[in-house]
Amino acid sequence: MKKDVKFYMKLFASTFYLSAFTFGGGYVIISLMRKKFVDQYKWIEENEMLDLTAIAQSTPGPIAVNASILVGYRMAGVPGALLTVIGTVLPPLIILSVISVAYTAFRDSIMVGYTLRGMQAGVAAVIIDVVINMIWNVTKEKKVFPIMLMIAAFIAVFLFDISVIIIILVSGLLGAITIYSSKNKKGETT
Repeated sequence: MKKDVKFYMKLFASTFYLSAFTFGGGYVIISLMRKKFVDQYKWIEENEMLDLTAIAQSTPGPIAVNASILVGYRMAGVPGALLTVIGTVLPPLIILSVISVAYTAFRDSIMVGYTLRGMQAGVAAVIIDVVINMIWNVTKEKKVFPIMLMIAAFIAVFLFDISVIIIILVSGLLGAITIYSSKNKKGETT
């Protein structure tokens, strides 16, 4: 893929557009990033997008910004990361600046309240779609360990109320051990 001005403009415009028309937070924009960069442009493979999503979730800060930095860096290094983070942060900054000017009118508007409530239902649907796609992609590989880890993490959060931070750390450690041991086994057999 040729990395010229047109490519950089497309990268910036894509993240700007996604950020401008996405309501509901990082999980929603990640789903749309997957559709844009994996399905439409075919710049990133599905598994790589899942990995970038996992990294974005486990790093401090907003998931949307983290994901855009990772995608931008993957596509075009530091310049790509800068463009995508600016493309992701600029729309909310503009929208919040406009809203802050007319805050009282928005706060008291019944129509704005109803619109935001309606958007909550749409956001919930998109988040469910992201979860189903992630589960489908993990189970499609038919590897037992990631499936068991996913089920164990779900049970730990919802039944035992274990902190998500602990689950992320333990899952990361177990994943690193699994990858390290599988690489050692491959090295021994070759």
